[in-house]
Amino acid sequence: MTADATIGASTATPLLRVSGLVKEYSRHRGWFRPADVVRAVDDVSFDIRAGETFGLVGESGSGKTTTGRCLLRLVEPTAGAVQFKGEDVLAFSRTRMRAARREMQMVFQDPYSSLNPRMRVGTTVEEPLVIHKLGDRAARQARVAELFALVGLDPGMMRKYPHEFSGGQRQRIGIARALALHPSLIVCDEPVSALDVSVQAQVVNLLMDLQGQLSLTYLFIAHDLRLVRHVCQRVAVMYRGRIVEMGTTASVFASPRHPYTEALLSAVPTPDPSVAPARVTLDPASFDRTAPLRVVAPDHSAAI
Repeated sequence: MTADATIGASTATPLLRVSGLVKEYSRHRGWFRPADVVRAVDDVSFDIRAGETFGLVGESGSGKTTTGRCLLRLVEPTAGAVQFKGEDVLAFSRTRMRAARREMQMVFQDPYSSLNPRMRVGTTVEEPLVIHKLGDRAARQARVAELFALVGLDPGMMRKYPHEFSGGQRQRIGIARALALHPSLIVCDEPVSALDVSVQAQVVNLLMDLQGQLSLTYLFIAHDLRLVRHVCQRVAVMYRGRIVEMGTTASVFASPRHPYTEALLSAVPTPDPSVAPARVTLDPASFDRTAPLRVVAPDHSAAI
């Protein structure tokens, strides 16, 4: 990781530090033919400070979700380093990693598939407490009721099944499950993209309220740039597995420097229908995809 790649990082030790993260997948092409190697995540580095919301944006297939899953070792990285509170997450044993997940949780994109349809929702939220052997049955039930109230659901609904809830309610259940073990870092993987527009703001406001109440830190993965602008203090833009621009959200949105960032921002709808959007067409031949990040402004770097 170059010095330029640490743009926007605090001088204090960050809560999470990612350095040179790589995730490769092999794609077999048949007998007697060498496998293709695809780099879904290619030398990704960034820091996240305690208490902030750090955005990771890009098109589908840019490597955002794979990056988030690598941090929690839901998929194993090929190379790189992930430090959480100064400890090397990738060196953890299975037992140590299970303990670490009490502090590192994930809210998944699809509230319909992330909940077991055969399990009562109260049992789903209680499951992390059971796995980590926290409290007796009565204490766990009390904690689940507390979590339901915390995310705006009636604790009396704990015995219902997922199909009895709306999409927004299911995502609230997913958030309650993520909060069960008192984490300090939550990876939010497109947490509202599968919800109706009318419900998205409610869930985002809930996440922001919970951050203030519980001193949470978020890695917020999204493709909705308007949402990222609203909730994130800093942002990194991913293109084909690499971070091509990173800095404070205000700086990146006000003065994008990489052609890909410019193209993404030009596609954001304008609230005034009478104003014709100035769309930017991306020409991949116009830039070097492997260029390193370098300083372009205070708290702002780009791979140009």
